Amino acid sequence: MKMKTALLIVNPCDEEEDNMAMLCCHSDQGEMFLMSRYPDEDELEITLDGEPSTLDGVKVTLSPSLLKIEIAAADADALNGDDVLEITFDADMTDLAEVEETLQNILKGTGTYISEL
Repeated sequence: MKMKTALLIVNPCDEEEDNMAMLCCHSDQGEMFLMSRYPDEDELEITLDGEPSTLDGVKVTLSPSLLKIEIAAADADALNGDDVLEITFDADMTDLAEVEETLQNILKGTGTYISEL
């Protein structure tokens, strides 16, 4: 599955939401993707177009203009039948350091983060 967005919206630690880390974007076609995790949870949550799924073992690769999210084939229903979601974004409109910190917080202890920055 592929999405294109101008901007990745991130918050590494939302104090108003019990220190939840979250990454969100809206595609050019109006699709919404949200990945979040509370610091005391063992799994992260992925929401695609309003349908939440709780997952573990997620692998995320961040490069300068691509965010690649890989999930287990058994969890493919979380991504509308796909086990990979590639989100292309405008690096000039995105704070990559904050995206990286957010992804590290979301995936710590429950997934794999790979930086290609």
